[in-house]
Amino acid sequence: MDPNTFPTKGNLILAKNSLALAKQGYELMDKKRNILIKELMDLIEQAKDIQSEIDATFSDAYKALQRANIKMGIHNVEEICYTVPIDDNIVIKTRSIMGTEIPLVEYNKQTDLLPYSLQGTSVALDVAYKHFEKVKQLTIRLSMVENSAIRLATSIKKTQKRANALQNITIPRYTELVTSITNALEEKEREEFTRLKVIKRTHG
Repeated sequence: MDPNTFPTKGNLILAKNSLALAKQGYELMDKKRNILIKELMDLIEQAKDIQSEIDATFSDAYKALQRANIKMGIHNVEEICYTVPIDDNIVIKTRSIMGTEIPLVEYNKQTDLLPYSLQGTSVALDVAYKHFEKVKQLTIRLSMVENSAIRLATSIKKTQKRANALQNITIPRYTELVTSITNALEEKEREEFTRLKVIKRTHG
C-alpha cells in the first residue's frame, strides 16, 4: 500500500498539492495546445496561398521557357542553363513556438543580375529565368511552412496526450484520494468525539 494514501493530515496536504499541480498542468497543456493549433491553422493557410502562387508562377515560367526554346533553340537554352551557378545561399535556423523548434529558412540572394551573358539570348529566356527564380524562392518558403506544420502537428498530438492523461487519470485519482482521506479523517474525528463523550459520561 502506498504510504501517501494513509489517512493523515500530512498526506491530505500532499494530495491537495498534487491535485492543484495536476490542474495547473492541465490548464497549461490546454493553453499550449490551443496556441499551437492556432499557429498550425495559420501555417496551413500560408501553405495554400504559396502553393497557389507556385502553380501560377510555374505556368508562366514554362510558357516563357517554350518561347525561349522556339526563339533560341532548345540546345542553346540547355547550354546556357549549364552556366548558371549552383545557389547555396540558403541558411536554415530555428525558432521556438511554445517549446517546439521549427525551421526558419533564410534565402540571401546575392544579386539581381542575370547569371549568364545577354549576348545571343532573348528576353523570353530572361523572363523564364526570373519566373523560375521566383518559383525557387516560393518553394523554399513552402518547404519551411510545411516542415513547421508537421512539427507543430506532432507537438499538438503529444500535448493532447499529456492533457488527456492529466484530465482523465491524474486529476480524478488525486480528487478521489483527497475525498477518501478527508472522509477517513472526518470519520476518525467523529469516533474520537464519541469516545471522549463516552469517557466524560463514564467519569462524570
